[in-house]
Amino acid sequence: MRIGLFDSGVGGFTVLKKVIELCPNSSFIYLADTARLPYGLKTTDEIFQIAEEISFWFSKQNIDAFLVACNTTNAIALDLLKKNLDVPVFDLIGSVASTIQESRVGVMATPSTVRTKAYTNAILEFKPRTFVIEQPCPEFVPMIEMDKINSEDLTNVAIGYLQPLLNQKIDTLILGCSHYPLITPLITKILPSSVKLVDPAEALSLKLKLFIDSKMSNFSKKKFLIDSKFYATSDHKYFSLKAKQWLNLFPEVNLVSLQKKGCVS
Repeated sequence: MRIGLFDSGVGGFTVLKKVIELCPNSSFIYLADTARLPYGLKTTDEIFQIAEEISFWFSKQNIDAFLVACNTTNAIALDLLKKNLDVPVFDLIGSVASTIQESRVGVMATPSTVRTKAYTNAILEFKPRTFVIEQPCPEFVPMIEMDKINSEDLTNVAIGYLQPLLNQKIDTLILGCSHYPLITPLITKILPSSVKLVDPAEALSLKLKLFIDSKMSNFSKKKFLIDSKFYATSDHKYFSLKAKQWLNLFPEVNLVSLQKKGCVS
């Protein structure tokens, strides 16, 4: 079974890593739209255009399922992706919302995701009495992509983002951007031990595993990376180094254009 997934950059690696652990016999096509990173400050119309181009490209890749490994696109354009792709689509927000049991939930996400209130709405569908507060974190993704993970600047930024959530006495914190689990050690240092940290990729990968298990008899089993491919829309050699850093993999990363008339693979 071949799974397609995308993100604006390295954030989707956190999703891919969880999925590899649970679904080692699947192959993957990973697309990083590095040319337009970050997504989190883009307008709704821009995200719709990106989702249109990404779904068009993936529709030509012979995939069996699709993972939305970008929370911003998930929040804004999930329906468009589902409409354009004729395979099952798995998303982060919908997957994790049904698993939340706590009563006071904080969400750290990009400004574009927070603007939609997608996490709040999804959680309230399952637990209407839950208190949900969402915190925009515009500086996280650029700093993570620039390898500033261990910097004092990032620590100060994280403290500033977390304080309004802690002031509301949250008992759960959702990492509402796939980049944010890359700084879990930093966030854990700042959070009180009483606050549960949630990575939506865990719920998504479990849903995918159930789907794959139900279908796997119809597919030949393969080991990961035998038939997996990585693509980026810019700086593909640099992105290959990132794969080594975050996944301990050494993939060949191909440069791809997402313009409809010029899609190459």
